[in-house]
Amino acid sequence: MSDDAHIEKEIAEAVQLRESGDLEAARRLLLALLEQRNHGHPLVNYQLAWTLDRMGLETDAAPYYEHAIATGLAGDDLRGALLGLGSTYRVIGRNADAVRTLAAGVARFSDDGAMRTFYTLALHSAGEYTQATREFLRVILASSADPQIGQYRNALIEYMEHVDEIWRDGAWHGRS
Repeated sequence: MSDDAHIEKEIAEAVQLRESGDLEAARRLLLALLEQRNHGHPLVNYQLAWTLDRMGLETDAAPYYEHAIATGLAGDDLRGALLGLGSTYRVIGRNADAVRTLAAGVARFSDDGAMRTFYTLALHSAGEYTQATREFLRVILASSADPQIGQYRNALIEYMEHVDEIWRDGAWHGRS
């Protein structure tokens, strides 16, 4: 079995362990893979970060997400790593890093409603309430099939652009 095939098999086993709830066994397997010879392997780092995240060890997970992203993770794995890292940063209080990471995720994966939602949470945690409200409304407007929201779609789009303003005398004005 080639080295790549061996790594892929071990990663698949670790993912199954994580998904079945045996987080500690998944963590041990992934750490062993890294220690053997795969310190730079982006997918091993990503899967270990994800496992640590699930274990509630977000601070420990962050460097593995960072390494996975920096060493060439791609596609859906990159999408997941950006979302995971951004969410992790937010949870551990690194709000500016969360906003920066999730903004990069939104820029790269603009169709991802989950990425946008986590970005909204990061903006809120960073105290950027107006932008958070706008982004949240964008997510709702893009994803909701609720006919009541549809009925007010045009008004919500207008209000999204004027979140901090009031309508008076036929025009939008800042709140004072």
